[in-house]
Amino acid sequence: MTDTTSPIKDSTPLTSGDFTAAAEPFALFSEWFTEAKASEPNDPNAMALATVDADGLPDVRMVLMKGYDTDGFVFYSHIASQKGQELAANPKAALLFHWKSLRRQVRIRGPVTRVTEAEADEYFATRPKQAQIGAWASKQSQPLESRFAFEQAIAKEGAKHLIGSVPRPPGWSGWRITPVRFEFWHDRPFRLHDRIEFRRDTAAPDTSWTKVRLYP
Repeated sequence: MTDTTSPIKDSTPLTSGDFTAAAEPFALFSEWFTEAKASEPNDPNAMALATVDADGLPDVRMVLMKGYDTDGFVFYSHIASQKGQELAANPKAALLFHWKSLRRQVRIRGPVTRVTEAEADEYFATRPKQAQIGAWASKQSQPLESRFAFEQAIAKEGAKHLIGSVPRPPGWSGWRITPVRFEFWHDRPFRLHDRIEFRRDTAAPDTSWTKVRLYP
């Protein structure tokens, strides 16, 4: 798994002006993400995550990408959260990266799988201790009677884990979205934008991509 500071390498780097000549999407994403890390003032790894509920009603929220490679894009949260429950019932999702400083966006769609227990443990161990304690204290997406009640829960969990490392809560894990669609969009004057889409039939790693240029 590639962390958010380590781009995927490509033997033929592209420039901003010729991204439509890219042969496959992962290296292009990596190049754009590297540029976003240098130009975005906050959270270049922020992405909108879209899911659907049991009635087919869409939900969308911002999450932070915590790793990516050719297997997919990973984020972490509570399994019992609204997004966790929706992904358990319908393990498909869409992502959107929007980098305003670069006037670019990337849309991704594909099936979703849970990360392994080892992956979740490894990432949880890198989180600041207060964030680890917060993961134990929060009943994410459940009604909260008051801010004070949450602060009490944090204090209680903090006392439990005052010394030593904090283990990962059993209800906290990660998900990997494996793309079957990528769309790269770059702003151009007079709304004559550049758009290319990469498509493949399945999420299998050996599946070839088909590239289509789209009207803006």
